[in-house]
Amino acid sequence: MKVTFLGTGTSSGVPMIGCTCPVCRSLDHRDHRLRVSVHLALDGRSFVIDSGPDFRQQMLRARVMHLDALLFTHEHKDHTAGLDDIRAFNFRQQTDMPVFAEPRVLNQLKQEFAYIFAEHKYPGVPRVVLHAIERDDAPFDVLGVPVLPLRALHHRLPVLGFRIGNFCYLTDANHIGPETRDQLRGADVIVLNALRREEHISHFTLAQAIAVLEDVQPKRAYLTHISHQLGRHAEVEAELPPWIRLAYDGLKVEV
Repeated sequence: MKVTFLGTGTSSGVPMIGCTCPVCRSLDHRDHRLRVSVHLALDGRSFVIDSGPDFRQQMLRARVMHLDALLFTHEHKDHTAGLDDIRAFNFRQQTDMPVFAEPRVLNQLKQEFAYIFAEHKYPGVPRVVLHAIERDDAPFDVLGVPVLPLRALHHRLPVLGFRIGNFCYLTDANHIGPETRDQLRGADVIVLNALRREEHISHFTLAQAIAVLEDVQPKRAYLTHISHQLGRHAEVEAELPPWIRLAYDGLKVEV
């Protein structure tokens, strides 16, 4: 599997509008973060997890020419706002796009993108086929690829991460229970959110994310959903153990 980090930033992105902090003024490309998303290439398939407001830019930058399915972790706009831009793949591939999410998330998409699901559709709107993830305790099938949901909490909102083979992806969380921690064990690569150093109501801090990773012990780990408050990439990464790295936009990882 080849994993491409399309975006590694928090909901405001980095640099943040109007901010003049050292991170937002940094010339290091690793400190420029679009909203969080990843592309997975495996077994001839092409998947994206979360299509935020930067989705079009991310697809162009990563030169993703074909997309087989889209998976959503939860319904917040920094993860869903780019759904309209799957139209390009509809046109190129001449097929509807399979979309996988929990029923609650699919219902939110139907509200926010009502024109996609209208009885009488405007010509050229995105074409999707919705697939509900009904259980969080058993794998579901994405075009022949088994995907295990990983339950976590984003403050009080239940969210999903995903385990595909020995790769685990879990963002926008501040609590992972014992059952999910057991599902993470034995993974080669885990991607986990680490927003900043200070406490936050709905995201892991850097120290909390490291503590989770030290508990579940993957071979390698990458931190994502990073805000400008965490610090400059180079300085923060120098503090980390060698098996934990900060992800950055455009990073490619083989699993």
